[in-house]
Amino acid sequence: MAEKYDALAQQLADYRRRWPQEDAVVAQFMMLLQDRENPFSRDRLAGHFTGGAWLVSADGQRILMTHHRKLGRWLQLGGHADGDTDMARVALKEAEEESGLPGLSVDGQAIFDLDRHWIPERQGVPGHWHYDVRYVVRAGADETFAVSEESLDLAWRPIAPMAADADESMARMARKWLAR
Repeated sequence: MAEKYDALAQQLADYRRRWPQEDAVVAQFMMLLQDRENPFSRDRLAGHFTGGAWLVSADGQRILMTHHRKLGRWLQLGGHADGDTDMARVALKEAEEESGLPGLSVDGQAIFDLDRHWIPERQGVPGHWHYDVRYVVRAGADETFAVSEESLDLAWRPIAPMAADADESMARMARKWLAR
């Protein structure tokens, strides 16, 4: 594994220690990290890393969700690494770009959640896997967002009811947040 990937490998190992029941998921991410083809490039159509932001309000009770333009679903913010191997930085950049919120910060460097999900074919780009490395991003005092072209809408949503959400990925993150 290239040295430039060591930081993410260490974060994944730490995640595995904190969430041993997710060992199989971590193994998938480690396999991608060891791939010879750049796993941080969206051109790797077999699958690539993306950075996700669990963007939490200053009071820790709500997250900012996007009604994703391409997928037509309410999700956490995030996007492609585009060559950047610092996934926390990717998550922060995507949160800033997609929310327009000032004063955002990553809450430590620990991975909050991992999720591998299928992205269907769209506009000539074949279907592929996203390996989403998610971090907690904290909002500052100003929670006035701006909807970007990536989204149909944005909304602050209370976290507690999401623990029973039909989307297992969102429910898992809500449960992790509530259990902290």
